[in-house]
Amino acid sequence: MTYEEVSKKMNSALTQLSPADLPQFLAAHSMDFSSQPFADYMRRKFREKGISQKNVFIAADLDNKTGYKLISGEKHTLQRDIILRICLSAEFSLEETQEALILYGMAPLHGRKRRDTAFIVALSNHIRDIHDVDAILRENDLPPFLTPEQLAGEY
Repeated sequence: MTYEEVSKKMNSALTQLSPADLPQFLAAHSMDFSSQPFADYMRRKFREKGISQKNVFIAADLDNKTGYKLISGEKHTLQRDIILRICLSAEFSLEETQEALILYGMAPLHGRKRRDTAFIVALSNHIRDIHDVDAILRENDLPPFLTPEQLAGEY
């Protein structure tokens, strides 16, 4: 069963629980919870896709040390663009990107937000190069990705 299927099944079961049932549910499903859901998800996706973290970080214009610390949870960023850069560079689908954003604690892409629409279109059309996505943003008068220099110190 895939991560997404497990997540959907669990969410469906949770909608049927009352608050009084929660302690029993948590005890019965303790193995289903991860202390690092984002890290586990990203590592699994990289493995499934047969890509190295190092190559993802290079394509995302992030130094290896910073990338590893973000994936492991040792460092945290408030810059959603950094997670989007990683997802694009790892050739994630729209659904995989949405899951990564949610697991990192960030808002998923939303079609009612102008800048997010550009990312949704890029992901849906298999445009994964961050420079190509940046060009789409600029062509549509949307804020481009922050440069690596601007991102320095943001995590």
